[in-house]
Formats: sequence, structure tokens, C-alpha cells
Amino acid sequence: MIFASAREGFTGLNWFKAEFKNDQWDNWKLLEFTPEYEVGELHIHNATIYFHSYMDGGKGDMDIWYSEIEGNHLSEPVNLDIINTESREGWPYISPDGKELWYTGLYMGTPAIFRSIKGIDGWEHPEMIISQFAGEPTLDKEGNLYFVHHYFNDGTMIEADIYIAKRVIGK
Repeated sequence: MIFASAREGFTGLNWFKAEFKNDQWDNWKLLEFTPEYEVGELHIHNATIYFHSYMDGGKGDMDIWYSEIEGNHLSEPVNLDIINTESREGWPYISPDGKELWYTGLYMGTPAIFRSIKGIDGWEHPEMIISQFAGEPTLDKEGNLYFVHHYFNDGTMIEADIYIAKRVIGK
């Protein structure tokens, strides 16, 4: 398991790696990465961590990056430039089969949900799935989409509610 935690003896929020042995999580160790990566929300698939960051080298604002887990270290991040724009992309989710990348981007200045399919040559250009005031996508094993709907009044977010968009097969 990899988890984020603010712990005594460490500065700020850090990532840790733990092993499940004898019906308990044990042997946790600091997962080392360079602070300049400015790691934000993340999703892990196999040995790859997808995350958003404002770090230098991106396309602008916040971008989605990925790193490989190599023991207790992360490889140097790679920018997913096919999906990133000068605007903001973040809150990545990778489907269990690793073939779909869902994330929050901006559409007309508001959060929207996008999806990219992994083809033979890597991630493809994304498509918008839900426009305006929707973000932080997650799917369940049936492919139903859970997301946060943001309600704004005069430019101020009033509340954020969880919604579900059920996948309908064959229609």
C-alpha cells in the first residue's frame, strides 16, 4: 500500500509504502521523491503513480504527470503532454485494467471530466465526458462514474455533492 500522511518526525505531507503481512500493515517506509515534483492528488496503477503538479516543465498551470515506483523511490516524472493544456488538469483516475485515464480539466472556466483511452502507442487525445462543475472522477467495477458536482453562486463555491452516472451497456 502507498499512502500519504503527516507524521511526527517528518516535515509536511509525505508518501509512505507499507507491506501487508500476517493480516496487518507493517514495515512502512518513506517513499522518496524530489520535493520539486510538488506531488498532488494521485492514483496508482501497478507500479505507476499518476499525479497532478504545478512543477516546472509542464504545459502551464497544473498538469498530470506519472512516475514509476522503483523500490522506495520514484522515477523522474513524465508529463502526459497529450492530455495537458495551458489550463488546469488534475485529479487523475486510472481504470483497473489500465486502459482509461479519467481526470478533471477545465471547460469554459469550470471543472469538467475528461477521459483518455490507452491505445497501442500510448494515451490518446482526451474527450470531454461531463461538462461544467464536475470533477474528481472515480469508477466502480461496473464502470459507473462517481464524481463531485460543484455548486457555485456568484463565483463562490457553495457546496460539493457526490453524483453517479450509471454506465448503460448496449445503448
